[in-house]
Amino acid sequence: MKAREIKTGVHWVGAVDWDRRLFDELIPLPDGTSYNAYLVQGSQKTALIDTVDPTMAEVLFARLDSLKVKAIDYVVINHAEQDHSGTLPGVLSKYPQAKVICTPKCKGLLMDLLLIPEAKIITVEDKETVSLGDRTLEFVHAAWVHWPETMLTYLREDKILFSCDLFGAHLATSELYVSDEGHLYESAKRYYAEIMMPFRPNIEKHLARLKEYNVELIAPSHGPLHRRPEFIIKAYHRWVFDPPQNIVVLPYISMHGSTRQMVNYFVEALTQRGVVVKQFELSQVDIGKLAMALVDAATLVIGTPTVLISPHPLVAYATFLANALRPKTRFASIIGSFGWGSRAKETIIDMIPNLKVELLEPVIIKGLPREADFKALDNLAAIIAEKHKGLAQASS
Repeated sequence: MKAREIKTGVHWVGAVDWDRRLFDELIPLPDGTSYNAYLVQGSQKTALIDTVDPTMAEVLFARLDSLKVKAIDYVVINHAEQDHSGTLPGVLSKYPQAKVICTPKCKGLLMDLLLIPEAKIITVEDKETVSLGDRTLEFVHAAWVHWPETMLTYLREDKILFSCDLFGAHLATSELYVSDEGHLYESAKRYYAEIMMPFRPNIEKHLARLKEYNVELIAPSHGPLHRRPEFIIKAYHRWVFDPPQNIVVLPYISMHGSTRQMVNYFVEALTQRGVVVKQFELSQVDIGKLAMALVDAATLVIGTPTVLISPHPLVAYATFLANALRPKTRFASIIGSFGWGSRAKETIIDMIPNLKVELLEPVIIKGLPREADFKALDNLAAIIAEKHKGLAQASS
């Protein structure tokens, strides 16, 4: 459990969680994760940037002990969520002289979530600095990336950006730095989709602000470090700024086969018109992959049977997820079936107020699809194809 040197006097002292498969009892972690913490030793003072999840506290302490750390002057908490801050009480117990540095909003959260005494906390304003002697920490407020109290920390002399959750990835690896950018891209996109996408307008502003800084290394709170910062910054620019693509995301489920027949026909109709479809059968879906698909999609079409006049519960869950993630999707529709009555369409429409979309006429049928229903699906596919062409022309 030794620390890993980034530069002389700057070490990674985090923990790799190879076996964790669920985050917040919600987010799948197919590749595990890491909790990155960093020790910065200046000529006069020492700062620990973030801690680790409480389940990995002993790993953090073992790495600090490997450096023979006798004193920590500051513990910088970029973000109050417990996978970052959870070991803070233990750190303050082991290093009682340490003071906590955080944003004013973070102060209240640390006092509430971890019962940190107010007297232990120093708050910093945006762009305020703290000297460690021959090294300077600058604090960059980054509200709603992805909590209201988040900040980033910039180590001026070494040009390292400790970016908190921004630019992170849930990826367990023995490699300190990104080596396979293709594999990392997938993990980082999943992370963006699941955690950052709801805050896209805020991230737009913060990406613009970061142009002020000369960054040679990005050290996030999860996943490996970026020695080529432009790779992950360009990826974020694509996900945040680029117009949606010629893609339909189609989450669905079928109880007795009627909705499945509609989905099969509809997918073929879209494909024949040159539209890319990403189809998700909801009884076995990885919600991370569904979230990733929504990052780029121009259209969301929800397929549902009817359960007691309402959409199927798994469809309701996927609809809630899409609404919460707030993708840049431009169009939406609904296809599905019912036996004796349905308000599934109305319920789904009411569930997506956050999606700034044009609603295309849904196709909701009774029983098995007939010739007229297939024609309605053909018409919906044709409308979507034309809408996508219009988007492509507008962005060219």
